[in-house]
Amino acid sequence: MLLDFLSAKERAPAECLVKVNGQEITALYPFLLEITVQCGRAEAATASLTFETRRDELGRWTVQDAELLTPWAPVEIHAAFGHRTEEVMRGYIREVKLDTPQDAGATQVRVECQDDSIRLDREHHRKTWGSSTLPSSDRLLLMEILSGYGLLPHPKNEGGQDRLVGIAQDDTDIKFLKSRAEFNGYELIFREGLVYFGPMRLDADPADTLLIYAGADTNCLSLTAHVNGHQADAVAYNSPAESGNGVSPNIEDHTLTVLGLQMANSRAAGVDLFFWQLSAEVSAHDHCLQDLAQHKANKLDIILVHTDDDLDRTFYSHVLQADLLVVMDGLGDWLSGTY
Repeated sequence: MLLDFLSAKERAPAECLVKVNGQEITALYPFLLEITVQCGRAEAATASLTFETRRDELGRWTVQDAELLTPWAPVEIHAAFGHRTEEVMRGYIREVKLDTPQDAGATQVRVECQDDSIRLDREHHRKTWGSSTLPSSDRLLLMEILSGYGLLPHPKNEGGQDRLVGIAQDDTDIKFLKSRAEFNGYELIFREGLVYFGPMRLDADPADTLLIYAGADTNCLSLTAHVNGHQADAVAYNSPAESGNGVSPNIEDHTLTVLGLQMANSRAAGVDLFFWQLSAEVSAHDHCLQDLAQHKANKLDIILVHTDDDLDRTFYSHVLQADLLVVMDGLGDWLSGTY
């Protein structure tokens, strides 16, 4: 029994810790009603904090007059599991909204936050990266842009394209970096002060297993799995023919690691190959079209099978990161596996 006790996993209800300007908002916790965080692979992480607020006899309000929740104040949200904490997101307060209904007791303050990428969306830049005498690269332009914001590149970043000449930026830094990520078939993830610029990390170690119908070990309260049969298996593009004015069709399949026991596409169903056609790109180079088609094929493949889950925060003591792997068990031979 002593051995079982020592080897048992820590089971404690998760708590949210919020820091503004590096300090935990301990005085405001009694008024905090709800925290909602949205994290995704393709969009910025956002958070919404809802507070109730009260007015004292001097006319001051407990929340909005605390001078903590102001636009552009740095904010961090962590999840605490017993004595261990994991960061959920960090960024800045983007918007503060005061709602004063007729019932003064229902007055609320809502604080909207966005991850560090919001700082890269403040100023429009016109710049040309790389020249014939001094070519640039995606690695160099990423490092130069991030250094201006005090952000660091993730140690597992990949380099992207080399010997870039005449790459025009006519947008904010975040939109420019997203376009470079799209061109390379990369993801752009802001987390914990680091910026990941690279392909999907399907070879990373997965998070702890989600267990469905596992008796006392169950940590997933409910789950809905979706298998989309009307999803293209490949993406096609047209490149200029070697001679004449015609075009030569090319079809790009995905290059992702198979996460399940078998492929999830329709190739084995005996039907014609299902592919989507890229829209024509004027003056686009052949290798650019190929990279773009490859990237879109990978994006289609990764969502062929997906799930919606409701986790028990007491028994699953981790923060699931939007772009990393997790194993699911209890769905049968076909749907169980790595997601």
